[in-house]
Amino acid sequence: MYNPTVARLTYRAVLGRRRAAILFILPALLLFIAGAVRMFNGADDQIAADLLGGFAIAAMVPLIGVIAGTGSIGPEIDDGSIVYLLAKPVKRSTIIFTKLIVAIAVTMAFSAIPTLIAGFILNGNGQQVAIAYTVAALVASIAYSALFLLLGTVSRHAVVIGLIYALVWEALFGSLVPGARTLSVQQWALALAEKTAGEGLIGSDVGLPLAVSLLAGVTVVATWYAGQKLRVLKLAGEE
Repeated sequence: MYNPTVARLTYRAVLGRRRAAILFILPALLLFIAGAVRMFNGADDQIAADLLGGFAIAAMVPLIGVIAGTGSIGPEIDDGSIVYLLAKPVKRSTIIFTKLIVAIAVTMAFSAIPTLIAGFILNGNGQQVAIAYTVAALVASIAYSALFLLLGTVSRHAVVIGLIYALVWEALFGSLVPGARTLSVQQWALALAEKTAGEGLIGSDVGLPLAVSLLAGVTVVATWYAGQKLRVLKLAGEE
């Protein structure tokens, strides 16, 4: 299910010069803000939770997911080079699964690790805040990667659609419309963080069993459907 050659090509595409620069900006900004907040306010559990929840989970993780998920396959479809990959004796499911693993690895590396470091800077992991948000970043990375990989497979405007989802649906509607929060990867991930952190510091509108089910379901369905669309893409190219 995992092809090293496909993985190497995908890492090269996702970590290209332009994308890599963008990937480093958000984690660097988070660490800078965390350092400044700790310097001027000292260690405060609630401030740490608010900053990690409002910036790391609500903005940084989905944006990095957009870059890694869509970048793992979108450019190949746009420039037509995907045809050469599809011509190789590699199963379409293997291609998708490998690209998903790469997208997850990149998203986790550029979001979960900085979140953990920022949490320790802010309050030394008091009330398990750093660990809780790191867990949220890890599970959200998986779901976001699958969703945005699917978008990169089905649409040439995947980045725009991904940004709309991340910034408009989750950040805007998710904060204003209570019902929209149920259909939010961010809220599903926060359900796990809520069980890890101290009481009252983190809240989620979705219960833990439902959140775990939705995270797993979305990841599996998005990955499966991306594989189906890749099969259709191959047939269309042969016609």
